Amino acid sequence: RVTRIYHTLYRTSLNSPVMEALKLAARNGKQVTAYVEIKARFDELNNLRWAQDLRRAGVRVIRPFGNWKVHSKATQVFRREGAEDISYLHLGTGNYHPTTARQYTDLGLLTRDQGLGLEVARFFGALVKHRRPKDFEELLVAPVNMHRKTLALIRQETGLQRQGVRGHIIAKMNSLVDKETISALYEASRAGVRVDLVVRGICCLRPQIRGLSENIRVLSIIDRFLEHSRAYYFRAGGEGKVYLSSADWMPRNFFTRLELGFPVNDPALKRYVREVVLGNALNDNVKAWHLRPDGSYH
Repeated sequence: RVTRIYHTLYRTSLNSPVMEALKLAARNGKQVTAYVEIKARFDELNNLRWAQDLRRAGVRVIRPFGNWKVHSKATQVFRREGAEDISYLHLGTGNYHPTTARQYTDLGLLTRDQGLGLEVARFFGALVKHRRPKDFEELLVAPVNMHRKTLALIRQETGLQRQGVRGHIIAKMNSLVDKETISALYEASRAGVRVDLVVRGICCLRPQIRGLSENIRVLSIIDRFLEHSRAYYFRAGGEGKVYLSSADWMPRNFFTRLELGFPVNDPALKRYVREVVLGNALNDNVKAWHLRPDGSYH
């Protein structure tokens, strides 16, 4: 009963079960559409070969974008149920790569939420037509609204804190570089918002500086697995907004790549991300490196 499959590929292995599944689906008469990013650094030749292999199997491979690198991790499957095609989604923070899946920590959301399904279908429709995506309410999409909405979420915490409502931001990512985002976090700290950051790699923000960032702490966790998941929590007056994303808070992710950030709406899953994924990271007292105001780590 599956009718259509859409998939984005950034990196995968030479022997990929996901690619073989897409080829099998096409041979079984499903309409399969894939975007293969040929500008994935170090994997250009591998991805060109996969694009050719998929085409030979009957998969429609979308020709590359000139301006933006497609870095999103998304799969959409439509299944005929009664008189409707129902959307099933997988949205992730990491690549569909069986080798790195055993070495990296990542998060993925599997859902048949039809509102999200409509927005992801709009995203894939833009890819097929080589147009800038638009009209998103729930999704954070770069370069469309992700930067603007990220700043709005940070500033919402700042505004609530100034109104006497406790603000709290927790953000986990690979790198923090974007100047406007860092300025918004400094402003949130000055207002009294508690800001907890888990930034594995590059961090251009300086925490614990009096009058600027004394309410911000930054951890970097280097352990057995590469910390690769991006997860963002905003207290939002007690509502608790949680997003997962393929994007770090960097100019290249916000402005030169097609990225997806997506909400986690189920209360149990929101609690899992907040308490287990983010909570365990913040409570780490063995592998966590603390960034000091002078830029050194302890």
